[in-house]
Amino acid sequence: MQIHAALPTLKPELTFLQPIPRHLVHRAAMAEVFVTDALPVGDDRFLVAAQWPRDHSLYHPDRLGFSDPLLVAETLRQASLYLAHRWYGVPLGHRFIGFGLSFEVTDHTALRIGRTLLPVILDAAWHRSEERPRRSEVRLDVALSIEGREFGRGSLRFAAVDERRYQLLRHHGAPSVTAPEEAARPLGERVPPQRVGRLRAKDSVLERSSRGWRMRADLDHAVLFDHPVDHMPLMAQLEGARQLGHMLTAEDRPGNGGAPRVLTGLRADCLAFAELDRPIDLVVREQQPHGAASRLLLDIAQGGTVVTTVAMTWSDRSDQPDGLSHAA
Repeated sequence: MQIHAALPTLKPELTFLQPIPRHLVHRAAMAEVFVTDALPVGDDRFLVAAQWPRDHSLYHPDRLGFSDPLLVAETLRQASLYLAHRWYGVPLGHRFIGFGLSFEVTDHTALRIGRTLLPVILDAAWHRSEERPRRSEVRLDVALSIEGREFGRGSLRFAAVDERRYQLLRHHGAPSVTAPEEAARPLGERVPPQRVGRLRAKDSVLERSSRGWRMRADLDHAVLFDHPVDHMPLMAQLEGARQLGHMLTAEDRPGNGGAPRVLTGLRADCLAFAELDRPIDLVVREQQPHGAASRLLLDIAQGGTVVTTVAMTWSDRSDQPDGLSHAA
């Protein structure tokens, strides 16, 4: 008699073995891909796995060994692209237009880096817009956790369009032309990286201008401009906002030794494309200290027109020893 053993029921699990193919998150360098896997767990619900590096050329940990909060924004961006291509049939040739991104870090201490890469899981909900079905507008809401410990939430609003519609939207209105006086303007002095919480001079994207602060991003930067683009990417704009926030929230507390606060909340609303060939100003609209936190509102503008608004919350380091000054 032949006995057939019952086959075990295999339950799929998220893996962190290797990054997903880079083209699915619109990255050229494999080292810049953080998403490793995703699984559907219900109607328009997914679990997305990502591995955050122990170190990174731009999004490096602070001196106390905590991950850069902007990794939340980049991971959210990658998760949205991957789900769109992998599960919703968005062709690889489609263009993605961001309308807004936000996140909140509710437990910063969970981001402490140890001897292994941080295994991040996004519990993601995909919401389709019924108002603009032709534009495929979507909102992705996520809860983020590390080893079962929730540490934050995030949301991204975007649309995926074909090349024809993208070009119509991209070039709607008057063409972008750099004014002669702007083209002849000499470059200002780049803000030292230590003041903006970065390690290398080329990572600083800020300079002083007659109007206050201006972005001076290196178009050859291997992370901010990982692949050719026809406009200033949102992540590059967020880097400019983060650097300005780091500097201003440290300098408004001289009695604390200049120790910077931690970025614990960010909301960006995208109103227009930011051109590569025109100066980009960062205009501080409001700076409000509130006890252990500071709120900063700023406009990212070009030629007097606001292209992105950014609201940030910076909080005191509860994990920082007394008197220790560090770079975030």
